[in-house]
Amino acid sequence: MTRLRSSTFALRATADKSSYGEACLAVAAQLRRRAFTTAAAVMIGGGSSVLACPVCFGAEETSMIDGARLGVLVMLAILFVVQGGFVGFFLYLRKRAKRNAEVELDTEWSELQGVSRTS
Repeated sequence: MTRLRSSTFALRATADKSSYGEACLAVAAQLRRRAFTTAAAVMIGGGSSVLACPVCFGAEETSMIDGARLGVLVMLAILFVVQGGFVGFFLYLRKRAKRNAEVELDTEWSELQGVSRTS
């Protein structure tokens, strides 16, 4: 079988010969092989400098690193504020539902008490 350049072309070519499921499996296997080959080439061919960004690799404490740290902290703060808002909103809904349930229970109880007095 010749090596096919495009996944969609491979899917069409193999779908003519066999079932669609087998064609999907063939394309998935081909993509897995390509991904593994690329990852292996990067790990073997490149040193540790390939795995680091050019700003951080070998850099000492600079203003760029301080800015990146501050940016991460700001994003975490925003994340926790938004999550806290969701938690607060759901706690408010729970409290409100409990209060409404108590009011409904009191109303129903008072109606039952009123019915039992008149009969």
